[in-house]
Amino acid sequence: MFKKPRLNFWQIWNMNVGFFGIQFSFGLQQTAVNPIFSFLGADHADLPLLNLAGPVTGLIIQPIIGAISDKTWIPGWGRRKPFFMIGAILASLCLFAFPYSSELWFAVGLLWILDVGNNTAMEPYRAFVGDKLADDQLTYGFQMQSLFVGAGITLANFSIFMFQDWFSDPSVSSSICDPTGETVSSIPTWVYYSFFLGAIASIITTVWTVVTTPAIPPSEKQLAELKEFNSKPFGTRISEPFKEIVGAIGDMPKLLKDLSLVYLFQWYALFIYWQFITPMLRRSMFGISNEDITKLEGIKETCMAGGDIIPADLGFAERIQNMSEQALAQTGLMNGTYNFVTMIVALALVPIAAKVGNKLVYVTSLFLTGIAMFMLPFIQDQWLLLFPMILFGIGWATMMGVPYSMVSKVIPQERRGVYMGIVNMMIVIPMFIQTLSFGPIVKHLLNDNPINAILFAGTSFLIAGFLALRLKVSNQYL
Repeated sequence: MFKKPRLNFWQIWNMNVGFFGIQFSFGLQQTAVNPIFSFLGADHADLPLLNLAGPVTGLIIQPIIGAISDKTWIPGWGRRKPFFMIGAILASLCLFAFPYSSELWFAVGLLWILDVGNNTAMEPYRAFVGDKLADDQLTYGFQMQSLFVGAGITLANFSIFMFQDWFSDPSVSSSICDPTGETVSSIPTWVYYSFFLGAIASIITTVWTVVTTPAIPPSEKQLAELKEFNSKPFGTRISEPFKEIVGAIGDMPKLLKDLSLVYLFQWYALFIYWQFITPMLRRSMFGISNEDITKLEGIKETCMAGGDIIPADLGFAERIQNMSEQALAQTGLMNGTYNFVTMIVALALVPIAAKVGNKLVYVTSLFLTGIAMFMLPFIQDQWLLLFPMILFGIGWATMMGVPYSMVSKVIPQERRGVYMGIVNMMIVIPMFIQTLSFGPIVKHLLNDNPINAILFAGTSFLIAGFLALRLKVSNQYL
């Protein structure tokens, strides 16, 4: 049996650098995309459905790309690198275009393409880490990946906060109409800069990993199997990944089955947070009601139709628009904080997990994140709001590393790509359920109140924590 060489710190570092760019893109999705939808006229109850792109593309793209990459070998590139390079290029092009969206439908369409790019890159990258590392380095490797997850999303979010402070001009960016009565862009100009920075980061960091990190070549037996597969008719090769996915699900280890139930509540809750944190802040921190938003949109529509707007209404609209931009900037500060904490504690969790076990660390993280959700709606101070983000950051660091370490130890090497794709299906299916179900829930059961949505997310995290207590983890001290 082939024994993988042990890698040093800088080799594992270089291998994970590309994750920084991918996660910068995800950071913008988490923080900026939903406010952009709101700037373009979307109601907060519509946000779950408008985010359907994420779970659908993740459900379709990641397991298929994972299965295909298992059967791929390109000299000089390996199995996985072609896929996350293609994904990074596609994501970068979308990031450049996104802030120029003039209509809601255009922004939603770009989100679909952006998610295709990110998901094409994501799963092969996780499989790449598993390909390169021996079992006793997996926790270290995936926690290093968590470090870059935190770093990428941190910079994405802090850039939003800083650019709003540096470049926001209330007399321009928050205007509803210019002096001639023409409509100005609904998306603040300062938001553009974060997207441009993300597009550049996605390409540069992915190229870094491609250039610095060689893939482990397959054995002669594996090469023969790949040649045999590639000699099959095209239709067979296309259908084989689907058969592989179905077969792998049938053979799925019990740990993955139990983890899927934990993930149902964990990722349902995370998607609620990312969609509703800015609407919650508009309500809890700035006192903006649903009626205020409705009035703002009415004034915008009157302006777009060329109607006259009295000075009082124009002043009201500019004030609400400006506070909405401040809520987005505050979201950037908060999300940047929890991801900065993730970056700091990611590697520190490795010795802790080795001492007390992956399971205990994971369960604790879910409870801490649930507590953070319950605290958020009751804090109005900009800086005190960062305390629950510390708890959230510890939880996010664990969620992005420890479960993958547990899973990697129970899945076969030759099916690593497809199983990492199935793990992603366990993420996107709860997101898919959330996008279809939570709009009616928040509108009809939660009093159309984004504060109640965040409290609902906290309850879901606590349920996930109790379910995680049931996980049977083998070799949990490795």
